[in-house]
This record gives sequence, structure tokens and C-alpha cells, in this order.
Amino acid sequence: MEYTYQYSWIIPFIPLPVPMLIGMGLLLFPAATKNLRRMWAFPSILLLSIVMILSVYLSIQQINRSFIYQYVWSWTINNDFSLEFGHLIDPLTSIMLILITTVGILVLFYSDNYMSHDQGYLRFFAYMSFFNTSMLGLVTSSNLIQIYIFWELVGMCSYLLIGFWFTRPSAATACQKAFVTNRVGDFGLLLGILGLYWITGTFEFRDLFQIFNNLISNNEVPFLFLTLCAFLLFAGAVAKSAQFPLHVWLPDAMEGPTPISALIHAATMVAAGIFLVARLLPLFIIIPYIMNFISLIGIITVLLGATLALAQKDIKRGLAYSTMSQLGYMMLALGMGSYRVALFHLITHAYSKALLFLGSGSIIHSMEAIVGYSPDKSQNMVLMGGLQKHVPITKTAFLVGTLSLCGIPPLACFWSKDEILNDSWLYSPIFAIIACSTAGLTAFYMFRIYLLTFEGHFNVHFQNYSGQKSSSYHSISLWGKEVPKTIQNNFRLLSLLTLTMNNNERASFFWNKTYQIGGNGKNRMHPFITITHFGTKKTFSYPHESDNTMLFSMVILVLFTLFVGVVGIPFSFNQKGIHLDILSKLLNPSINLLHQNSSNSVDWYEFVTNASFSVSIAFFGIFISSFLYKPIYSSLQNLNLLNSFSKRGPNRILGDKIRNVIYDWSYNRGYIDAFYTISLTQGIRGLAELIHFFDRRVIDGITNGFGLTSFFFGEGIKYVGCGRISSYLLLYLLFVLIFLLIYSFLYFFNFYFF
Repeated sequence: MEYTYQYSWIIPFIPLPVPMLIGMGLLLFPAATKNLRRMWAFPSILLLSIVMILSVYLSIQQINRSFIYQYVWSWTINNDFSLEFGHLIDPLTSIMLILITTVGILVLFYSDNYMSHDQGYLRFFAYMSFFNTSMLGLVTSSNLIQIYIFWELVGMCSYLLIGFWFTRPSAATACQKAFVTNRVGDFGLLLGILGLYWITGTFEFRDLFQIFNNLISNNEVPFLFLTLCAFLLFAGAVAKSAQFPLHVWLPDAMEGPTPISALIHAATMVAAGIFLVARLLPLFIIIPYIMNFISLIGIITVLLGATLALAQKDIKRGLAYSTMSQLGYMMLALGMGSYRVALFHLITHAYSKALLFLGSGSIIHSMEAIVGYSPDKSQNMVLMGGLQKHVPITKTAFLVGTLSLCGIPPLACFWSKDEILNDSWLYSPIFAIIACSTAGLTAFYMFRIYLLTFEGHFNVHFQNYSGQKSSSYHSISLWGKEVPKTIQNNFRLLSLLTLTMNNNERASFFWNKTYQIGGNGKNRMHPFITITHFGTKKTFSYPHESDNTMLFSMVILVLFTLFVGVVGIPFSFNQKGIHLDILSKLLNPSINLLHQNSSNSVDWYEFVTNASFSVSIAFFGIFISSFLYKPIYSSLQNLNLLNSFSKRGPNRILGDKIRNVIYDWSYNRGYIDAFYTISLTQGIRGLAELIHFFDRRVIDGITNGFGLTSFFFGEGIKYVGCGRISSYLLLYLLFVLIFLLIYSFLYFFNFYFF
């Protein structure tokens, strides 16, 4: 067993051969590598599966033995300076390894089909494998400098993946925005690491925590400086986990392919900030001001992310703001000192949100069959509706993820979010009220996304970029429910229904068999139904369910969402105190390091009492969302309530104004991006123009002025030096006369006045 731990340093480098071989293949054998591009998904999944098996084995050992293993070796030694690299296997590392590998395998499996028709297929898998290597190296690092190296590699991979479709201006801008925003936090992280090394002389976590605690206990270093170093370390986590005020990059990062959002913006990269705070929590917990600040940033992010998700039209941006809000819950829990609860919510949210992002990718694929490859249309929920008849498996999976995120039992996020809400009441009633209110908002905007996407009737009119209505599109179900009756009753006419693909690929309307075409996966592009009826030809298009490879990943994530909450259920089953809380048993060494109680069990009465309140709030949010967004026009008409709702009284006008203010706040992202544009972008540009003017007019003006003065003085002297003695004598006498006049003036002035 110790032999396995000793050589577990190889874990981060297991996925690395894939990007290396892809790069070498494109360099040495480009044609063959591109022709065999679909084969690269297999080694990517295989190598990450090996890492997953090792991760599960290490986690089982952690549960059974409850100890922390660290192995280091010297990288460089110079006098008193020694830089050591190594790997650390503890409960936190085990949890992150399982999250990264399980979600990563499912996303890679999903991506094989999702990216099959994309020209950047090879580049995508190279980036993803290198990202997995960087993330695995980050969570297994044994010291701060090693974490910072992999931290920057993760940032580089996210930059490449967000800007994967770099020919699209919005994607190029989004990756630059993510890069610049994260550099702000990374610069603070670097300063904090250097400051801690200056006062402690070590980068290793265990030595760092012990020395830092002794410094505070003995007052050997100014407390303000220690607090500043801890604050700078936290700044890195704020940027990486999209916490206020460095959250602005996350919604724009949705410009990348959807599998990227499912992996790095749900389960891995954005969780790196939570991981860093959890890793450094023994350091933060002895500084109350930092803990209060962490919880404050967390609760602000919780509320801000929820309010900004209320009116988003882009399905992925709505989920992005949801991710931001849920990460705020985790940060709030860490700020309150609830280490186990924060990691529990990290686990449950990772699987639920990965499921939702993959579900949104399936929806986008189905919409692209109608509106084409236009993110403004294929991701716009306003143009959706009624998709449950066309994508039933995706609809079911998305509903499970939605209910989980809303906190509906017995799904995964219910168990973790409920514990956060309970702990918040013990920490601060104000924070608890905000957290519980945000739980209702979460249920509201998540069911808004679900209802706009799947319920109602499929929208038949689409807006083009100029804002004018383009041609109508009609939805035809595979089961014939929306086909005109005259066509349904006529088998001969039905036989004329054909599915026409690009590049002349054709499939029967009643059969799933398709004929392969040449090229690299250009099938399933813009399927259309051509209906011939009474000499007229009409072209229709319809949404379609994703392929089995994509659905397989979603089904597995549904199972995780249903059952992963079991690992953290803190129940006692008998008087002897038998607990099902596997997570607490796994985290026992880390909890002991924080000097906390590892037993977090509750009885059934206490659980039901606490859970009933949070579930009631969630159901209230679902009810309000269903009332506003579910198609209820006919029912309201039957109840004769439309007239009462349409009366324009003072209360109605006031309600409209409040609604418009909330809508504008949410749709315009809380005006935070506009504020940054005015205060930072335009402010820095104005300052740069002012400095440029000062440099050009003042600095260069003085230099040029001396040059011009020398030039004119030289020109004047040139005419004096003519070589004539009489001119020299005249000039000499002139200067003598001037000198005598000045001397005489000063003499008489001094004589008469002094």
C-alpha cells in the first residue's frame, strides 16, 4: 500500500501522452493523424479511466486507515534555500481526484460525438487532456509554489478552451476577458505566496501552518501583515471560482463548446478556488477577519449570482450564473468553518451541474437542426419551448438536475444545501435569511430555464440579427403528432416524407438507418423534412434527440445525481451511533487538523424540521416560476382571470416598475460590466492618453526645446564668428558696456536704498 502511495506522483502525468502524441502526429504525420482523428478519444478516456481507478483505490485506503501521506524530494538546494516538489494524498486530494476523473471521463465520452463534425476535434482533445493533467497536478501538489505552477497551467488551458472557436469575435473576446480577470487574482496569489515564504521560510503546507500559528501566538510578526498575506491568497480563489467582484469572466466563458462548460465551469476549474481555500483553511481559520471576509464574499456571490440568472435568455449563461451562486454557497460554508459541508456541496453540485450543462449541449444540438450554427439563436431560450416531445431523454435528465439544484429531496444537492442553510442560522441570522431567500430564487430561475425550454409549444418564428421576423419554421414530431391530419391519414403521402441531410445524406422518416457520407463527420447537420402535398413543396425542420454516446454520459450523471448524496447523509440509525456519513469518515484526518468535531450526525426529527423549511422555500420558487412561465393561458381564460390581471391600477403600475427594474438589473448583469468598462477600461484608457500627452508635450517638449534653443543659439553665433577683428572688438566693447551698466545700476541702487 505504501508502495502505491509512493509512486502516486505519476497520477497527474498519466493523461499527458495524449496531447504530446497528437502534437507529434500533427507535426510529423499530419494527414494520417487527421484521417484517424476519431481514434484519439479512446486513449484519452482510457488513460483518465486508469487515473480514476487509482483515485478510487486511494480513497478506499483513506477511509479505512484515515491518514495523510506526503512524499517530497528536493528540486534545488542553495545554501539555506531548498525548493522541494512532491505529492500529497489526503482526503481533500482524494475527493478532488474522483471528481476530476469521473466527470472528465463522461465529458470526454460525450465530446466524442458532440465535437465529431468540428474541424478542431484533435485540438479539442489535446487541450482537454492537458487540462486534466494540470488539474490533477494542482490537487496533488504538496506546497504552494507547486500549486501556483499548475494553477497557471490550468488558467492557460481554460484560456485555450474558452477561445476554442477563436474565429468567432465573441469567443476571442471572452477568453481574453477570462485571462485578464484571472491574472488579477493570480497576481494577488503570487504576492501572498511570496509574503508567506518571507515570514515562514517554507512553502510546505504542514510546516507553513505550524509556523504561521506560532507567529500569531507569539506576536512575532505584525498581525496586519499576516492578514494581508492571507487576503492575497484568497484573492486567487476569488478570481478562479468566479466570486464577486472578479466573477465577470464566467458568463462570457460560455462561448466555448458546451463540454468545456460541463467540465471546467462546473466540476473542476471553478472548483479550484474552493479547493485552495479548503487546503489553506487551517491558515485562514486562525484569522477571524479573513474568515468573516470569506463568508461575506460568499453570501454576496450567492445573492448576486441568483439575481443575475433571473432574466438571462442564453441557457448556458443562466447555468453559468447558477454555478456562480452555488460556488458562493461553498465559499460561505468555508467562511463559517463548515469544512465538511462545503466539500459535500462541492461534490453534489459538480455532478448536478455537469448534468445540466451536458443537457444544455443536447438541447443546443437539437436547436442547431433548425436555426443553424448560430449561438444567438440555438442557445436562446426564448426561441425554444415544447422540446419535451422531441428530446424526452434529455428532458428527463435536465429535470433531474434542475430538481437537484433546487434542493428537492432525495436528490444530491438537497442534502448539502440543507446543511449549509442550517449552519448559516447558527453563524448569522442575516446571512441565513439571504441564503434561504436565494434558495427560493434558485428554484425560480432553474424552473424558468426548464419551462422555457421544454414546456409549452415550439416557437415557430425566429428573429434574425436585424430584429425582423424571418421565415417561419414548423415543428414536426417523429411520432406524427403535429403532422396535418390529411397527411396522417394518407400513407402514400407519408411515404414522400424524407429526411434530407447536407451532402446528400438521406434517411427514411420511419427508420433510424442512415447512409454514411464522406468527410469527417458532417452528418447530422441541419436535418429537414420535405413534404410534398398537392403539388406544393414545404420544408420543415424539427429538433431531434442526441446520439446514444451523448445520452450515455447524461444517464450516468443522472445516477450520480440521484445517489451521490448518500455519501454525506449524517444520520444515526440506532442508539449505538452507527453513521452512514462516509464523507465524515473520509475527512476525519483533515477535520482533526482543523480541531473540529468529526461527528455531525442529526436525528430524524431535527432533520425533518430543518428540511421542511428549505423544501417549502424551494417549492414556493417552483410555484412562482410555474405560474409565470408555464403555458396557462387557457386555464386563466376559463377562470376569467385575464381581465383582472390586465387592469391598470396604481398597484399594477408600481408592480410593473419593480418588475422592470429587476429585469433590467438581471439582464444587464447588475451593470457591473458597464461599471468596469467605464471605471477601468475607459478610465485606464483616459489615463494612458493623459500620460501620452504629458510625455509628448512636456517631456518631449522640454527635450525638443533644449534642442531648438541650441540650434538657434548656434545659428546666431555662426554669424558672429566672421573672422574680422573689428567685429570682435565691437562685440567685446558691447559686452563691457553692458557689464558697466549693470554694475553701475547695482551700485547706485545699493547706495540710495541701503
